[in-house]
Formats: sequence, C-alpha cells, structure tokens
Amino acid sequence: MPSSAFTFKKSIATVSLSGTLPEKLEAAATIGFDGVEIFENDLLTFDGSPADVRRIAEALGLEITLFQPFRDFEAMPDPIRARNLDRAERKFDVMQELGTDLVLVCSNVQPTAIDDPTRAAADLAEMAERAQRHGLRVGYEALAWGRHVNRWRQAWDIVERASHPALGLIVDSFHTLALDDDPSGIADLPGERIFFVQLADAPKLSMDVLSWSRHFRSFPGQGQLPVRRFLDAVLASGYRGPLSLEIFNDEFRAAPARLTALDGLRSLIHAEAESGFGPGLPAPPVCRGVEFLEFAVDAAARDKLSALLGNLGFRHAGRHRSKDVDLYRQGGVNLVLNSEEDSAASEHFQMHGPSVCAMAFTVDDAARTIARAEALQCVLWRERVGDGERRIPALRAPDGTLIYLVDDKEARRSIWEDDFHLFAEEPPGHTASPTPLRGPLLGIDHVAQALPFGRMDSFVLFYRTVFGFVPESLWELPDPYGLIRSRALVSPDAEPGRGVRLPLNISESRRTATGRFVSATSGAGVHHIAFATADAAALVKDRLAAGAPFLPIPANYYDDLAVKHPLDDAALAMLKKHELLYDRDAQGEGDGEFLHAYTDSFDDRFFFEVVERRGGYRQFGAVNAAVRMAVQAQLREGARPELYLD
Repeated sequence: MPSSAFTFKKSIATVSLSGTLPEKLEAAATIGFDGVEIFENDLLTFDGSPADVRRIAEALGLEITLFQPFRDFEAMPDPIRARNLDRAERKFDVMQELGTDLVLVCSNVQPTAIDDPTRAAADLAEMAERAQRHGLRVGYEALAWGRHVNRWRQAWDIVERASHPALGLIVDSFHTLALDDDPSGIADLPGERIFFVQLADAPKLSMDVLSWSRHFRSFPGQGQLPVRRFLDAVLASGYRGPLSLEIFNDEFRAAPARLTALDGLRSLIHAEAESGFGPGLPAPPVCRGVEFLEFAVDAAARDKLSALLGNLGFRHAGRHRSKDVDLYRQGGVNLVLNSEEDSAASEHFQMHGPSVCAMAFTVDDAARTIARAEALQCVLWRERVGDGERRIPALRAPDGTLIYLVDDKEARRSIWEDDFHLFAEEPPGHTASPTPLRGPLLGIDHVAQALPFGRMDSFVLFYRTVFGFVPESLWELPDPYGLIRSRALVSPDAEPGRGVRLPLNISESRRTATGRFVSATSGAGVHHIAFATADAAALVKDRLAAGAPFLPIPANYYDDLAVKHPLDDAALAMLKKHELLYDRDAQGEGDGEFLHAYTDSFDDRFFFEVVERRGGYRQFGAVNAAVRMAVQAQLREGARPELYLD
C-alpha cells in the first residue's frame, strides 16, 4: 500500500526549460526541484567543464539525477560495437565529473541495428560491467520509435537477459502511452530494477510519433494521456527513485524558465498526491459559482462602464465602507467596480487599462482550498481591510489575476452586508437601469479569458490541479484575421447559473480578437463575461430598447440556421427578430439548446454575453463565434450596422 510518509525526489530534464544551462539550473533550484537530468546538448553548449556544472548544481542544492541520452549503442555490427564501448567509457568520465551515477541508454534506431535481443543483452551487460568498475549504473529505455525495441516489455526482456546488477530499466510515460502500450504489467516488475522514471503527458494527435514526441509533450495533467494509470503501475512495483519530467515542447523552450519550472513542479506534486504518496493534498473545492467579478477602473472608465451596465439592467446596489468601490447587481450577478488608489486594482489598471482584475468563486471550504493552493506552489494574496470588514482569502492565477474564495458557510452575513453600504433604492446621481428588466439574470454562466500564445497549458494545469476543473475538448474558431484555439475548464457540478466555466482562448495572430486583447491589455485577462438568463429573447428585447449595444446579426446567418437545425418558421422568426444566435447539441439530434447574444466590446477590451441554456446543453455556442468575431471586427472598422440587418 502507498505510504504517505514517503515523498519522492522531484527532478526535471534540462531540455524541458529555456535558457542557458546555468539559467536552467537556477530556475529548477529556485522553484524547488531536488534534482535535474543533464541533457547532453545542454552540456555540449555550456562554456565550462562538467566539473563546473557539478559545482553550480551543488551550490544550488541540486542533485544531478541522470545524464542522457546515450544513443544507438546495442546490437550493432562488431566494428561499431567496439567503438560504442569506447564511446561509453568516455561518457563514464563525463558522468564522474558531473557527479551522477546513472546514464540513460535509449533503444537503437539505426537501420544497421541487429534484431537480436540476446546480442542486445550481451552488449548492455558489457557496458554495465564497465560502468560498475567506475561505481556507475546504466538504465535502458525503449524509445517509441526504436528500430527493434519500442515497448517497455521488450526493454525489460533485454535487461533480464543481461542479468547485471548495474543494468536496470528506465520507463517513460510518453514512450509507453503514445503507442497505446499497456503499462499495467510494470506493477509486477521488481521496483529495484527500475532505475529511473520519466513522466510526460501530451495531447492526442494523429502524427508521426517522433515529431509528436519532439514538439508536443506537456506536463502531467496538461494533456490527454492516462499518465496516472502509468504512474500507479510504476509505484505499485515498489519503485522509490526520483520522479522526473522530460518534456520536449516548442512553447516551453520559448517561455520563461521559472514559469515552466513552476508548472512542472506543480504537476509532479499533484501526480504524487493522486497516487497516494507524499504529504497528500486537501480535497479540491466544490465551486458553487462565481460570486463576483471585480473591474479595475479609474473615474472616467467607471462612469462609462456603469452607464453600460445600467443599459444592461444592472443597478447601483452599494458602496464600499472604506474604499472607492461600487457594487452593481442584477439578479444573481454581482459586479464590483474598483477605482481605489494605491490598491491591487489600481496597479492592474495602470498596466492593463479597464479590465477584470479579480474573480471570486463561492466554495464549500475556503481554508481547505487555500491549503491546497499553497501546497501546489500558488501565490497567496492578502488584501488591506478596514475595521469590521471581512478578510476574503485569495490567490493569484498564472496571469496575476486575483481569485477570491468566498466560503458559503463561513458566516451568517454575506460579504456584501459586512463590507458595503447597501442601497434599497438607486442613490441620486448614479446610473440606474432605465426600465425594469423581466427575468433577472440567474448568475454568471462563464468567464472567457484571452491568453498569450503558448500559455494555455499553464492555465489548464492551474485550474485542473488547484480547483479540480475538468478540461473539455479543444475548439478551433475562425476569426476574420486568423485562428483562435479555445478550450474550456469546467467545475464538475456546473449547471445553468451555478458552477464555474472558464473558456481559455489563444491565437498566434495579433490581429484576431484574442490577439488584439492580449496586445491591448499587455497580457492575459478576462475577454468576455456571459450572464445566464431564463429568457434570452425577453432580455434582449428589453435591453435593446434601453440602449444596450447588442450585436446586429447578418440575415444570412438565419438562412443558414434553417438548413442546419430542425427549427420551425416561428422559432426562426423569433431568433431573427431578437438577433439571437442559436446552437443545439449533436447537430440537432440532442435536446439541449442554446440561445445567446453578444454586446459590442467595451474599449476593445471585453464584452458581455447573455445565454439561455435549454435542456442538457453544456457547450458554449462555439460554432457561432465566427459570426460574433466578424460582426465585431466590421463594427470596429466603422462599417455601417445596417449592412448586417434585414
């Protein structure tokens, strides 16, 4: 049985990080790794000796867990065999200077390699014998694209045939799972004969396995491979060596090394805890919903945004007791406009302009959530509070956005009663909803975020490990100026008006809606906010009359809709009259329906959406995103709205 008293050493291969070798070592040590695998190419390009690398690592408190890779060694014709053994002796000298006792030998990929397990075992036994004389060990790994050995069972068979104490097996989750190989049999191996374990995840892609491996690996929890099943089998064998990350990823190579290292360590802590080892993690929270969104504004932006919110049916509902902060409400939605100087919101505004600076999730246990976040290396935040005001625990998302945690059982009074002077009526001089709104908003349905290209995996890992959110399938959305990739993270209990849904969007193009947002706001942030309603048609009708800037939808959209979905004439006429977009589950075969409408963007930074979910619809209307982006782009360029109307 797993022992919670045992904690695995955590290691990362230098190939996983960007920068020079000293920069990679510094990043790994600063974030908290115990050791590193030295990738040979990093050593070859280092302006110093292997002994210098050892001194740097020792000064940083890092163990060099492995030297790798040693390629194309076993089962070669005799003349090459002799040269390979000489090559191994030279690598043993390097290893001793580095201060590591283990070298990774990957299975041969050369066309001249002999398909003879007995010969491969004899070669590896000879190498292990020579290594043992130096006090070193040899680990043999099956590459997924190996010439004759590409499965862990084949590699283990060769290790068993060699029967040398200085030769053991190295297993890598990617090489096993990329071939749909069954890892369960690893549990039956003697754990002491597994010398090293490397972990890597990846998205499911249909492509050459070598290219897949070299460009698209990711940390455990970021991809779609069953890494936990692999790790459970490894740990059941009794293996107690390091858990290490070997990630080949083009985006990771371009990202700041410390950010990548932090994601890597977080992934290992989570993987270890999920397998029942280490100190464990508190359970993820049950997220009831989004309690509020907080906007960073100055006085001018506050007045402009409050006018827009008034047109959308929100009323000015309260004023903070000690800060320049206002509360706007509509049904189950709370929006906070923060223009307090010398605050986190003020700093956010200076960098990003008017924008969402904080989200608040309602959770079943805020203290437990904070403990889990802290164990997963999250940065916590403590806000200044006045006398009698509630201190709400908070942590920072990867982009610096604050996430407040409102405990739904902590106090009898709400945070609004504790921290705000609540208004029974609209106070004089403030924007009110011009007309009563039929069918109040149920809550915040989803909050979409625009991310810099290359950062989606980091956010997926954060929300998946800290909050237990479930990643959904990746969508590709055509913007008039490029492609946007979108993937949603959803709390397990999400339903209309409840739970948390967070679509994440990235784009390589700076001209797409996502790319412009990232450029305009100097980084990631909330791109749009969707409000749940029980009657989208009534809401849009009322709000258009009040001056809300909902998007005009091209007439051609409804002609196409009549072909795609089994809608009768009355339903189509209703959608067209109120300029509502429509989607249905399973190409019209399911019973879930989705009606939604978007506003134009506020200062080209964020926009709002109203959504009505019917039946079991669980998606986000992604098929309509292209229409929304095209209309927003044309309005932004100054095209006349009547071009898109009947």
